[in-house]
Amino acid sequence: MRRHLARLLTVLAVLAAAFASPGMANGKARAADEWNPPGHLVQPRNEVWNHVESTYGNLYGFRNYGWDQVMANRGSVNYCVRWESDAPVSAALRDRIHAALKKQFGKWMAAMTENGKGHNAWPYSNVPVNIVGWAVKNRSTLQWTDNSVDIYTNVLDGGGSPQCAPDCGRFFHQDGNYSKCPGGAARHYDQSLWLTKGFQGGAGGDWGQRMGQEYFTGALNQENIHIYLHEVGHTFGLDDFYDWSPTGQCCFLMKAGSATQITEFDKWMARDFWRHLKSRYGL
Repeated sequence: MRRHLARLLTVLAVLAAAFASPGMANGKARAADEWNPPGHLVQPRNEVWNHVESTYGNLYGFRNYGWDQVMANRGSVNYCVRWESDAPVSAALRDRIHAALKKQFGKWMAAMTENGKGHNAWPYSNVPVNIVGWAVKNRSTLQWTDNSVDIYTNVLDGGGSPQCAPDCGRFFHQDGNYSKCPGGAARHYDQSLWLTKGFQGGAGGDWGQRMGQEYFTGALNQENIHIYLHEVGHTFGLDDFYDWSPTGQCCFLMKAGSATQITEFDKWMARDFWRHLKSRYGL
């Protein structure tokens, strides 16, 4: 009788192990790893990811998405402001630009949290934004004397636009080696906010975001600086939708001109991108 009981207990243990969810290790459900998009978004989200997989040339090999930058910094991101304009910048305007940049970037990071915790193993409930430098052609354009940020003059890209020192930029040093950066790794920048006088529309990628100087400074009091938000979506890998729309989705931020804020669909596209990349970080 004891032998039969022992065998029965062994069989039950094997069955329990076979049917247990991977997230139930040690008897604790890993609720943060659950994937639970709303039902009405499942089909369009699948359509988007299938499109991404079929059109991105190096989807899984590319290693400088916004996700990679935040993870490399262990939960923060550093910015440089490229001021391609002769409009003067007071200390007050500088601080307003910094505040707006932090608030707007934070909207995408907030999309990765739920009930105060990271969604689907996203490890950060808050991602601080540090503005470490400004680049300008003429120092006199910047009307402050404090040393709160590094200031770069006479550092130009191939097109003659001011930029922060390449020795400090992640775009140029994706291996994380900032040994030639004057301020070291702490003063490196992951992205640039590139504000160009007269620039129309926007551009975005792993290097940062570019838009009109007049547009951005004119939108500092807006709740959503939607061109900036759209371009940050590209920094995190999200696609454009110029010639098609996912089933049932007419209006969302990444479909330029159809929304002025991050929508539920945008949020779940970002979460889906993270879901497909998180294994590279051992999550």
